[in-house]
Amino acid sequence: MLKLELPEDELLTAKNEFFSLPKVELKLEHSLISLSKWEEKHHKPFLSETDNKTQEEIIDYIRCMHIGGDKLDDMTIQRLMNNRSAINKIYEYIKDPHCATTITRHNPQKKREIVTAEIIYYDMIALNIPIEFEKWHLNRLLTLIQVCSIKNAPEKGSKMTAQQTYAEQARIKAANRARMKK
Repeated sequence: MLKLELPEDELLTAKNEFFSLPKVELKLEHSLISLSKWEEKHHKPFLSETDNKTQEEIIDYIRCMHIGGDKLDDMTIQRLMNNRSAINKIYEYIKDPHCATTITRHNPQKKREIVTAEIIYYDMIALNIPIEFEKWHLNRLLTLIQVCSIKNAPEKGSKMTAQQTYAEQARIKAANRARMKK
């Protein structure tokens, strides 16, 4: 979770009067939940490498990342967007892997698929990853999915020979016949 603080500030109104803005504490999470909320609204994949996001879409993602308390009001968003340091912290937080694992093996033959929230949920279900992990930092969750896929994949060179396959099929058929006779 990323915690940001926007300090107290004063705003000069059109009537040349000062308006006091209170300190705001924000809690943001880059998680599968945030991704899912954003994709539900925009009907396109957030993790797409080819699609550049508009400023409005980026602001929407920050709103989706916000946890606990009220929705982010327009004034808070404006203050946040005018705070370069805070925006940089958000981008750094999103890019951070949040784990020590690095994966060097990859399958160049595998077609790059568009990853959406539903694909990630599918992978979690297929790999028996508990649903509670949807709250993890998204990069960490994606790394866990990759690790589980690698660990569950059959080892190279462990394929059965044709003779072994036939023998295994014969064993299964014999077991089925014996079971059916009972």
